[in-house]
Amino acid sequence: MQEAKIGIVEDEIIIADSIRLVLKSMHYSVPEPCIDYKEAIAMLEVEQPDLVLLDINLDGNEMDGIAVARYIRDNLDMPFIFLTANSDAATLARAKTVTPNAFLVKPFQREDLYAAIEIALYNFNCSGNTAPGKTVRQYIFIKEGTQFHKVNFDDILYLESDHVYVHVHTINKKYLVRTSLQQYLEGLDRKVFVRIHRGYVANLQKIDSVTLTHAAIGNKILPVSKKYRDALLGLL
Repeated sequence: MQEAKIGIVEDEIIIADSIRLVLKSMHYSVPEPCIDYKEAIAMLEVEQPDLVLLDINLDGNEMDGIAVARYIRDNLDMPFIFLTANSDAATLARAKTVTPNAFLVKPFQREDLYAAIEIALYNFNCSGNTAPGKTVRQYIFIKEGTQFHKVNFDDILYLESDHVYVHVHTINKKYLVRTSLQQYLEGLDRKVFVRIHRGYVANLQKIDSVTLTHAAIGNKILPVSKKYRDALLGLL
């Protein structure tokens, strides 16, 4: 389990450092901020953040935050949030062309930043499969208290429905998430996670054995319903 990593692209050093301190106080992992397009692309490739905060205007450079955003949309699979002191129609029109996950106008409050990150990460979780040509996502974010934690797909054993909640059973821990099983399944890799019962979704790679009525993952026996049995056996 890892804390979500947030990248910062902001050419005003004082503002960048201030944002970094706020993010660290929220228990996010934060690499060194970037001040221009070249540094931003290097950071994206090396650090592979889970979300990026992008200042639109980078010292008047044509290769600005929108250019960085376009690189993300074309090559990577991660959400980003635009930061700007300009909320005029022309700036908004340019920003919309790269479909940001959120838009914050400076100066903004700590609560505004947290809400924008929370919504962006949640929507990213629910976005489904990665688009062709982009890096395949191998993780999902699970919110626990006020923190988002990155959990690798390979660490998830199975999901269990509990009315309006889902228990996410991992190798080392169990999480409780307020959502429906179907909604949560939509944010996972459908080649790896499959519904085996109205109340259970299993990680195919973790199944040790299967009968006509049950599937075993370690010492846990999960029910397999007739409705999903044929599809499960076909995938196995």
